[in-house]
Amino acid sequence: MEIFCLEDFKIQFEKLISKKNYSILEQEIRDYFFDKSVEDLCSGRRLNNSDITPYIKKRLCGRGGFRMYFLLIIKEERLYLMFVHPKTGSMGYENIDDESKAMLYKKVLSCIITKDLYKVEVNEERTGLVFTKVEN
Repeated sequence: MEIFCLEDFKIQFEKLISKKNYSILEQEIRDYFFDKSVEDLCSGRRLNNSDITPYIKKRLCGRGGFRMYFLLIIKEERLYLMFVHPKTGSMGYENIDDESKAMLYKKVLSCIITKDLYKVEVNEERTGLVFTKVEN
């Protein structure tokens, strides 16, 4: 499974992990998204009705933790991290509205076409994430 993200996701992720209260996010992403089967990654709330390209909202760290929004393209075995936000703390807020979800979906599709993405991998020590800009 190849994992990519939008630049917006990368920026938000870096802001969050710089705060002590949210530093666990990096580990949670590593544990949930890497070295998993497609079936494992399909869990969560589907925001569309597609079995081929599910758009999923996933809770990490339970009810008060984080919300991850991602697109999974099963045939290509690719996952696109689109957005993350905490539910609690100084940067926390309630779930995003339907209009924002639709805008995220359109944006990820556009970024896939234009290759305006970052590839996300676990570093050699398996302690952090590495973001590499995709070449056009």
